Amino acid sequence: MDMAIVIAGIAILSLLVGVGAGFLIRKKAVEGGINAAKNVAEGIIGGAKKEAENTIKEASIQAKDKLYQSKIEFEKEEGERRKEIQSLEKRLQMREESLDKKFDALEKREGELVRRERALPQQEKKLEDMEKNLNTLAEERRKKIEEISGMSSEDAKKMLLDTMENEARLEAARTVKRIEDETKAEAEMKSKEILALAIQRYAGEYVAEHTVSVVSLPNDEMKGRIIGREGRNIRAIEAITGIDIIIDDTPGAVILSGHNPVRREIAKLALERLVLDGRIHPARIEEIVQKVEGEVEKSMQEAGERAVFDTGLHGIHPELQKLIGRLKFRTSYAQNVYTHSLEVAFICGIMADELKLPAKVAKRAGLLHDIGKAVDHEVEGTHAAIGADLAKKYGESPKIVAAVAQHHDDRPESIFGILVQAADTLSAARPGARREMYESYIKRLEDLERIAKDFKGVDKSYALQAGREVRVIVESASVNDEMAVLLSKDIAKKIEKELSYPGQVKITVIRETRAVGYAR
Repeated sequence: MDMAIVIAGIAILSLLVGVGAGFLIRKKAVEGGINAAKNVAEGIIGGAKKEAENTIKEASIQAKDKLYQSKIEFEKEEGERRKEIQSLEKRLQMREESLDKKFDALEKREGELVRRERALPQQEKKLEDMEKNLNTLAEERRKKIEEISGMSSEDAKKMLLDTMENEARLEAARTVKRIEDETKAEAEMKSKEILALAIQRYAGEYVAEHTVSVVSLPNDEMKGRIIGREGRNIRAIEAITGIDIIIDDTPGAVILSGHNPVRREIAKLALERLVLDGRIHPARIEEIVQKVEGEVEKSMQEAGERAVFDTGLHGIHPELQKLIGRLKFRTSYAQNVYTHSLEVAFICGIMADELKLPAKVAKRAGLLHDIGKAVDHEVEGTHAAIGADLAKKYGESPKIVAAVAQHHDDRPESIFGILVQAADTLSAARPGARREMYESYIKRLEDLERIAKDFKGVDKSYALQAGREVRVIVESASVNDEMAVLLSKDIAKKIEKELSYPGQVKITVIRETRAVGYAR
């Protein structure tokens, strides 16, 4: 029992000793941890202090740099402002000096004006005295002049007015003559412009129709034979005839193009024969063309002889007869010149018979009036001048030569020239003469009259000379002389805009003023 108690006491004592030793050991361990934590904390605090010091230093440096930059910018702006202020001060100083100068000038001018104002009454008095003296002298001189000349002042005034009136009339006559000369020059220029416009308006359709001929082919294979190997056949035809051959996609046809109607007719006949014969090569082409040329020359000679025979004229030179026959291949505004020449010859003969003039001379002039058109593309000059030269060259009388030369003049000097001019106009102006259908001819005349009637103040309108002239009668109360001129131009512009026509149309505005009185 005692032993157990002892053992228990030893055990308890051992437990107490162990607990005490564990406490001491734990206490030492806790104290060591605390010391380590203190050391770590002191290290962290030291690093933080250093980092804070570095941050403060960098912030201080950046602040100083920004302050320095701001100082530099401020000094720069301050310098610019100083310069602007100095410039403004300089400009203000200059303006002040300028104002001072102007003020001084104004003061001087004001002083001068004051001096002049003070001197004005004296000058006015002097002028009044001078005016009185001049009136007195003028009256004395007038009396002396009346005594010397024996004329009163009224008579002298009348003579002066008459002299001035005569001088004014002379000056007016000179002005009128100058205006007439200028008007004539302007009218000539305007007429040329109108003629050029008329040629331009008609040229497109005319050239397209009268400078080409069409040759029909049995089949399209013939086009290749006409061209030949490497184009030798077509080149040979063009070289010999002088006519361009156009081979395009037109089925069963080729086109011949050229301005010489005789050469074009020769090329057409030759090509038709070559196609019919089938043998197409350069030697055969040359042979056929030469043969056709002879036949065409013979046909022209026969046509000329037939025209001379039909008109009953004799003694015309063979070369002129040949040229007359050559006109078969010429057209003017789509009218055959050969037929037109025969018509003019017959019309001239009829008019000459009515006027008791030599009919044969008139017929001869009419037949030959367009002879120059047979060669006008080969010789320079108008067809009238060329025709007169040909007539003179081949022995025609001076009357015939003058009529041929003057048939397009405004005022022909020869009576036969007037007859030819009238017959030429009649032959060209009749409906259908220049391929214009009767219905379209009537429609064109109606349109011309309608356009003129549409204008205000127009009473009546008439289309004359186959539509070459429109006579417009206006109401004199509504249209004065100046408005009549403008009306003619307005009608012309509207006709140009709305209608298509050959040549030109003359618009004549007539304003009639009647004064009626009765004797009772």
